[in-house]
Amino acid sequence: MGSTVVVNGAEAYREALTRVPLDRGAVGTTGGAVRELSAGGGLFDEDGGEHRGSRRAVAEGLGAAGVERLRPVWRAVLDRRLAPLAAGQDVDVVALAREMAGATVCALLGVTAPPEAVAEAASAAAAAAVRAELPGLRRAFAGRRAARAAARLTSLLGPEGLPAVLAVAGVNTTVAAVPRAAAWCADAGWWGYAEAAGTRAVLVSELLRATAPSPVLPRVAAADAELGGCPVRRGDRLLLVARHAVLAHRKPPDVRDPAPPAVAHLVFGAGSHACPGARLARAQTDDVLAALAPYRPVVVRARVDRRAALPGWRTLVLRSGR
Repeated sequence: MGSTVVVNGAEAYREALTRVPLDRGAVGTTGGAVRELSAGGGLFDEDGGEHRGSRRAVAEGLGAAGVERLRPVWRAVLDRRLAPLAAGQDVDVVALAREMAGATVCALLGVTAPPEAVAEAASAAAAAAVRAELPGLRRAFAGRRAARAAARLTSLLGPEGLPAVLAVAGVNTTVAAVPRAAAWCADAGWWGYAEAAGTRAVLVSELLRATAPSPVLPRVAAADAELGGCPVRRGDRLLLVARHAVLAHRKPPDVRDPAPPAVAHLVFGAGSHACPGARLARAQTDDVLAALAPYRPVVVRARVDRRAALPGWRTLVLRSGR
C-alpha cells in the first residue's frame, strides 16, 4: 500500500526479521521511539556490535539462570496478591501483573524504586509514545506528553536508555499477556489444563501465541529486498503483523492440537530480532496459571484499557469458583 508493506504470512514475517536490513532508528519504529525519548543505546535502536553487546547483556540476565534468580521475586507477589481468593475475596489480575512486572524489572536492573511506580511509569511512557506517533492536530502536544512520561521513567531508573527500554517492554507485555491468558482459561474452563504440569506448558505456548501481546511490529527497510514475491524498497515502512504470522486470527489456542513450535515462537520474533525475554514471559505466565488453577476462578468484572500501548484489560477481577 504505497510505501507501506504489510507482512502477514509466517514465512514472510520470519524473512523480514532475518533477511531484510532494518533501519533501527527510523521515525515510527520502536527504535525510533527509543532514540527520540531517551539518550539512545536502548537495544532496539542499535546496530552491529553495539546491538550484539546489548543483546548479550540482556540475555545473561534473562537466560535460564537469570529467570530462576528472578522467580522468587514474582512468586512472592503472586502469593500475596492471590491470598484473598482463598477467603472468597476478589482479585484484580491486572494489578497483580503490574506489580509482578514492576518487581521483576527492578530486580533485573538492581534498582530500588517502588515496583508499582516503575510499572505505572513504564505503562504511561509506552502509551504516550504510541499516541505521539499517530497523525493529527494533537501530535505536537502528544510528543511533549511522551517526553514527560519518558522523563518520569528515567528519573526512577537512571538516564541510560537500556533500563528504560527493558522496563517498557517487560511491563507492557506482561500486563497485556498475563490477564488475557487468565481470562481465556476462565472463559474456556481450562483450569484443569493449567493445573497439570504436563499440559500447562503447551497451554502457555498456545495462549501467548493466540493473545500475541505485541500484535504489530512497525519497522523500516534499510535496503531493497523482496518478501513473498513483493518488492521492498529502501525506506519502505514494514508493518509486521505478528498475530497473523502465528495464526492467532484463524486458530484459537488448542492444547490438543497446538500450532507447530516454529510458528508459535514467532510471537517472540526471530533471529537477531527474537525477544530476549521469551523465557521470562513463558515462566511468568506458567506460574500465574499454576497458582490460579486450584481456585478455578471466574471473571466477575472486566474493563478494557483503551489507552494502553498494547491490547489488554484495565481491570480483570477474578473470584474463586470453588
